[in-house]
Amino acid sequence: MSHNILVPLAEGFEELEAITLTDTLHRAGCRVVTASCGESRTLTAAHGAVMQTQESLAELVDTDWSLIALPGGMPGAEHLRDSDLLVRLLKRQKEQHQWIAAICAAPALVLAHHDLLGAARATCYPAFLHLLPEQARDAGAPCVIDQQEKIATSQGPGTALPFALELVALLFDRKKAQEVAGDMLVSFPAS
Repeated sequence: MSHNILVPLAEGFEELEAITLTDTLHRAGCRVVTASCGESRTLTAAHGAVMQTQESLAELVDTDWSLIALPGGMPGAEHLRDSDLLVRLLKRQKEQHQWIAAICAAPALVLAHHDLLGAARATCYPAFLHLLPEQARDAGAPCVIDQQEKIATSQGPGTALPFALELVALLFDRKKAQEVAGDMLVSFPAS
């Protein structure tokens, strides 16, 4: 089974999160597409890395996605928040009851800001936790998966790999996530 994954990027994205999500999901056999939310497909990340996206978000408006995964980073998450096209795609994803994932500042600055969390429990980078609705905050867990709302969130760069493996488990199963983890020489729990 192949899954279509969108990783939208904007100037100032957190490169470790973006690359970890993209690479891990690709290793699992997903079709992963990076797309720029702006006019240029060449973007500078939060810590100076330069990355060329595969597509422009405007070219993908009619594509269906198994998962849209938002990396954080500043000011990248603010640029994602301000992308009307991305917000439309996220709202459609939510209406179609498909997975949305966000890490670092993105759960607060994008999902909470645009009321996309629903009743989901969520986490984010600790400095932005106060921006999540109080009833949604789950500060203790590095990754929070809400099966009902189909929202997956994580805290930041250091949690990017466990988070990406959790996304593999959501899309496939835990055995597949363990296989991908084993090939990367990391462990992933069976349950």
